[in-house]
Amino acid sequence: MPIIDLTQPIHPGMPVYPGDEPPTITTTATISREGYQVQHLTLTSHTGTHLDAPAHLIPGGMTLDRFPVSHFQGQALVVECRQVQGEILLAHLEPLARLQGAEFILLRTGWDRYWGQERYFTGYPVLSHDAAALLASLPLKGIGVDAISLDSPDAALLPNHHAFLAQDMVIIENLTHLDAIPDQACQLYCLPLAIAAADGAPARVIACLPEYFPVGSARHWHSNQLTFLT
Repeated sequence: MPIIDLTQPIHPGMPVYPGDEPPTITTTATISREGYQVQHLTLTSHTGTHLDAPAHLIPGGMTLDRFPVSHFQGQALVVECRQVQGEILLAHLEPLARLQGAEFILLRTGWDRYWGQERYFTGYPVLSHDAAALLASLPLKGIGVDAISLDSPDAALLPNHHAFLAQDMVIIENLTHLDAIPDQACQLYCLPLAIAAADGAPARVIACLPEYFPVGSARHWHSNQLTFLT
């Protein structure tokens, strides 16, 4: 079964959100000395490819451990944003009206090509207010992006984060290899580390190509601009 790994590996020196501590990995036991290998990991809850929970910004919001595990899998649609400069507008979302409904929206900005470069932290496309409000009004489980954040670096109040987290959705950041997903629905699995009371957690995120999973149950999504059918 073709499976696409959408996860950035965790390692010392990897890109982290400006101001966050980078991960450290030290060896505390070796096969030659103790007879077994053990590593000590230090990292923040938002390291690498990770999920944001509502508790990340919403007082009293859901933590990741309070979601059923089924919340971390489902059909996903990829939105092509690689030609967008600046804001992702409602017009960029219109092609979704021709696709089947999904539980996750993945924004394919192509910004993962700058992973490890200073440019990765600035200039990536972000949803406009109207586009974020529209997507947040849909019955999604979450939204993902192949960039450092769902908000621009100068958006101190993180309005796009608030739009989705206030609806008990999860946000997946620092995805990669979205260019390998066909322009149709795929099956997404974004399983975070099982950390108690987590405001966020690193996750292994994979996509299964559409011909290898059944289409979802009948459901209609309506909005002012879009109608999704399964």
